[in-house]
Amino acid sequence: MYLIIVGAGDIGTPLIHIASTAGNEVVVVERDREKAEAVASEFDCLVIHDDATIKETLQDAGADRADAIISTTDQDATNIMISLLAKELNIPSIVSVVHNPEHMDIFRRIGVNTMENPSRLIADHLFRAVQRPTIVDYMRVGDQAEVFEIEVTESAPIVDRRLSEAAEEGLLPDDTLVVAIAREDADGPITPRGNTVIHVGDIVTVYSARGATPDVTDIFGHYEDHTELS
Repeated sequence: MYLIIVGAGDIGTPLIHIASTAGNEVVVVERDREKAEAVASEFDCLVIHDDATIKETLQDAGADRADAIISTTDQDATNIMISLLAKELNIPSIVSVVHNPEHMDIFRRIGVNTMENPSRLIADHLFRAVQRPTIVDYMRVGDQAEVFEIEVTESAPIVDRRLSEAAEEGLLPDDTLVVAIAREDADGPITPRGNTVIHVGDIVTVYSARGATPDVTDIFGHYEDHTELS
């Protein structure tokens, strides 16, 4: 893949490392001389010290043969301008960081795949780790729904029941699905079916349209989650 990465800051630099070590052909555009020189000395990629909001800069970076461009600067206005130029230059895939959620719709109207401000996502994740310590990992889907991993305890009402039984008995609401199970003695992840039985110690991946609320985590035996942080 031929990839143009704009920005070599806290987001761009790890991205450059991941993309280049994965065998992609990477071109970096960075307007700060010191950052540009640092990237050029560390990574096996072409670095252009110039302004990516200038059309000719993206052309010099190989926009005509690029498979994708990722804009990682710390200014939404800059990222929007770069995305518009990338669209004009017919780069197939355009991805950008968005720092202000209010600007998300602008990027989407342009046709840009977006990533919300990573710092905000990390902060939210850390807060959830304190607020819901029993949840192993989670991902928000839209405004409310979440996919999360949680370990099944001995006191869980769902233990030793088939998923179909749990649904019939009202233990699993219609808007809550068990989508995967990690079990210690299994060869790999278990794809749950109606006759799949939940065991103590299972790490279940759950989709909940209402999010990982206390009434949902109760199903898996984590009653302490009723205590919220203020």
